[in-house]
Amino acid sequence: MGARGAPSRRRQAGRRLRYLPTGSFPFLLLLLLLCIQLGGGQKKKENLLAEKVEQLMEWSSRRSIFRMNGDKFRKFIKAPPRNYSMIVMFTALQPQRQCSVCRQANEEYQILANSWRYSSAFCNKLFFSMVDYDEGTDVFQQLNMNSAPTFMHFPPKGRPKRADTFDLQRIGFAAEQLAKWIADRTDVHIRVFRPPNYSGTIALALLVSLVGGLLYLRRNNLEFIYNKTGWAMVSLCIVFAMTSGQMWNHIRGPPYAHKNPHNGQVSYIHGSSQAQFVAESHIILVLNAAITMGMVLLNEAATSKGDVGKRRNWKCP
Repeated sequence: MGARGAPSRRRQAGRRLRYLPTGSFPFLLLLLLLCIQLGGGQKKKENLLAEKVEQLMEWSSRRSIFRMNGDKFRKFIKAPPRNYSMIVMFTALQPQRQCSVCRQANEEYQILANSWRYSSAFCNKLFFSMVDYDEGTDVFQQLNMNSAPTFMHFPPKGRPKRADTFDLQRIGFAAEQLAKWIADRTDVHIRVFRPPNYSGTIALALLVSLVGGLLYLRRNNLEFIYNKTGWAMVSLCIVFAMTSGQMWNHIRGPPYAHKNPHNGQVSYIHGSSQAQFVAESHIILVLNAAITMGMVLLNEAATSKGDVGKRRNWKCP
């Protein structure tokens, strides 16, 4: 029964093929060509992505941060396809721009990029680049950017969001803060390695040598150690440094001041209550010292052994 049914099923299938509308063959041919075209387009996109990644890896092998002009920015950052994250520093490093903050931020950015380039976790998922205003003015205009330095993250897919712009005014531009921000945006954790700085060690050695030499020269008369005025001055210096925000400056690394790139006006006081400039700390330190000195002078004037008769006859108007 099964053997007899097989030929009948083949005859029925042949009848269905004979009765297939003739207009469906061009449609099938068009569908086949469309699939071939899509496959070729996908292959072309993969080849283009591989070329872009290979070029970026070659640049990264030469320098941790590669500079971009308008054409490179549009090709490697704005144009798809892209499966990597790009951190871009928009800056103005030319001497005629007189942007001291840009130079300080560039040093921290270089430390961060070098830490990533020479780490064991380095891969082709994250790259660091830079766009200078004098080399990519059209990029600044395209992004409606009117200040520098600015750090932005361009994700592999989609447009940058508000959080992809680093809040430099509030956080500062220390390499550690930038690394934390990158970890939040890309899940790539960078351990910052700073080059050895022996200036602090040398200064400490000189201070210890100076104090040791002074103690040796005055070894027969060490009464100055018990001088209350000297210890009071040392304590006041420490208090002034701490209350003026010097420790915050050391941790956050803010710029000394901010110069407006449009009108050239220099601001020494930060506009936000959550940040400050180094110059602002110095101003606060001088004001605190002046107030303290005024209080000391008033106390000395009240307790001095001068003309007692004048103080006794003095009255408020």
